[in-house]
This record gives sequence, structure tokens and C-alpha cells, in this order.
Amino acid sequence: MTKLKRRLMIFVLTVVGLALVLFTAACLILNSPSFGALPEGERLERVKASPNYRDGRFQNLDPATSERMQNLSLGDKLKILWRFVFARPKDIRPQDSIPVERHDLSLLDKSENLIVWFGHSGYLLQVDGVRYLVDPVFESGAPLGIGNSFFKGTKAYHAEDMPDIDYLIISHDHWDHLDYDVVKALQSRVKKAYMGLGVGAHFERWGYRPEQIVELDWNESAPLSEGGHIHCLPTQHFSGRGLTSGQSLWASFLVEGREHSVYIGGDGGFGKHYEAIGKRFPKIDLAILENGQHNERWSDIHMLPKYTAATMRALGAKRFLTVHHAKFALAMHPWKEPLEHAKRLRDEEGFPILMPRIGHITHYLDSTLTRDDWWEGLK
Repeated sequence: MTKLKRRLMIFVLTVVGLALVLFTAACLILNSPSFGALPEGERLERVKASPNYRDGRFQNLDPATSERMQNLSLGDKLKILWRFVFARPKDIRPQDSIPVERHDLSLLDKSENLIVWFGHSGYLLQVDGVRYLVDPVFESGAPLGIGNSFFKGTKAYHAEDMPDIDYLIISHDHWDHLDYDVVKALQSRVKKAYMGLGVGAHFERWGYRPEQIVELDWNESAPLSEGGHIHCLPTQHFSGRGLTSGQSLWASFLVEGREHSVYIGGDGGFGKHYEAIGKRFPKIDLAILENGQHNERWSDIHMLPKYTAATMRALGAKRFLTVHHAKFALAMHPWKEPLEHAKRLRDEEGFPILMPRIGHITHYLDSTLTRDDWWEGLK
């Protein structure tokens, strides 16, 4: 009996010791700078005062969307994770290297209206003499750089390759849109950073000065010293970098220059807000929309292909660029599917969709559409 008790005691102490080690490791990881910070003080009070913040978190315009996301069971989440890790199709990642154009971006003429896409949802944008950098992810798209690896060839640009930036725009704080290392490296070369409410807590922890940070609620606008405005607009998604979600606001933006305007869609499922945005801003020159990493299980918060055409019609832009693909595999669909879907909309339904390769300098006001179906022939 004494031996049994001793063995039981050793077993219990071992389990408790392992649990303490794992708990300590988890605390250290979650407290690492890359996880950012939660809003507090005056920032938290502003968050709580938002009409979009209810029941302890930000909510989508469609209450049912937020409810479905919050009610996704642990079992469903584990099933999705299991399938993605152990049962995913081979063609969700390319075997070949993605072709990328390399340019010295410091030589760009700032007066030209252009866009340089870096894969996924990151791009350099110039509108009426003002330079914006949107959701740049160059080093890591996952916590601690574990998982969510880049497609071959796509890790081609880095923070040091960026020219000086007037305005950094962050659509939300998910790891595939907000890269800690890149944001830190750019701090001294960014005049101001625009983001949804609460996201500024991350930026302050990472060394940004309060006067560099502009946090906006949906349907709030900020004037630009160069003329024009940045408008913060709704989208249908969620947020969070650690264990706590919904404490910062996800958003889309419209950059309005002196003469031209560009819609920055961020991440988001289909909803009535696109029609409202199209009516409010009837002269959008370029609309950048999510296309990829979709799944029926999370159709509320990522755009399904069957809704892309309706979204484009609602916005009524002169040109479209689809993003959120060609760099990471975050869903179970083949990696080429978003590109092939956009091509069908362009060729069969006549939508004016730009489909540049990563790094290409695209003048989005040009009257002609250059066709470069660069992914065809790749495995």
C-alpha cells in the first residue's frame, strides 16, 4: 500500500509539475511583445463608448453573424484544425515557386497613381501624391512564426525595401494582416498609422508615439494634410491576436484623395454594408476585395466566391483588385481557385479586374486592362 501511495504521489506531482511548466510557458508566450496589448485607460473608455461595442466585445452590424462566430463549438474548431493539419488536399499549396517582380520601390514617382501588391492582403498604394502601406506582412503571418508558412518565392520584400510611408493602414489585428516585426521596423518612417478602435494598444506597446496613431470607429473620417480624407467603414469579420477576441475593431477603409479614391476592403463576409458604401461613395476608382481563404463554415466572415460579383456590383468601382491569396494557405481550397474565379468574372462577365503578379507596378487608372495570367502552368 505504501508503494502504491508513493507511486500515486509521484504521478500526481509529475502531472502538476508538467501543468505548471506548460502554464508558465503559455504565460510567457502570450506576454511576448508580438501579441500586442489590450486597450486600457482612456483607450478602453473610448472602445466601450462605441455603438459597435456591446456585451464586452465589438460586434458586426448583423448581430446573427457575431452570435454564430461566438457560438462555434470547441468540437467544431478542433475538427477544422484536424482536417487542416492532417487531411488537407495537396493542392492548397503550390509546388512551384510563385513568380515575383523585384523593383527598387524608392525610385517610384510619388505623383503616379499606382499599386504594388505583395501577395495576400499587403500592398503599397499611391493616390494623388500620397503614399499608403496597407497590411504589410513580410516576415511572419502566425504567432512566433510557427505555422502559416509563406508560399515559395513570396517572401521577396521586407520592411527595408519600403520607401518612406505617409500613412500606414491596418484593417485589423490578425497575424496575417499585422506583422509585429514589420510594423516595428517601419516606425521611424511612417508619419501616421490608421486603424480601428483598440488596435492602437498594440502600436503603443511596440513603440509608436501617441501622435502617430489614429484610431477610428466605423463611419468616422480623418482629414489628411495633403487634402482628402481617410474614411473608416464597416466590414463583417472579427479580431484578436491572443486568447481574447473582439477587443479591437476590424474595418474597411476608403482613401479619398484630391481627385481619386480607393476602397480598401480588408477581410469580410458578404453583407448589406457594401451597398451602403457604394451609394455613399459613387466614384471609387479602385476597390480591393478579399478573395481567398474562404470556407462555408466561416462564410459570415470571409467572402465566398459566389458573392464576389454581387459585391462588385454594389460598390460600382471602375476597377477591382482581388487579394487574400497567393501567399498563405489558410483554408482547404486549391491555391489557384481565387485566381481562376477572378479570371472567370473578368473574361466571362466583363468585370474590370486587375490580376497582377506579386511586385508588379500597376497603374490602376489606366484605361486598358493588361492580362497576365501568371499562375497558369504552375503546379
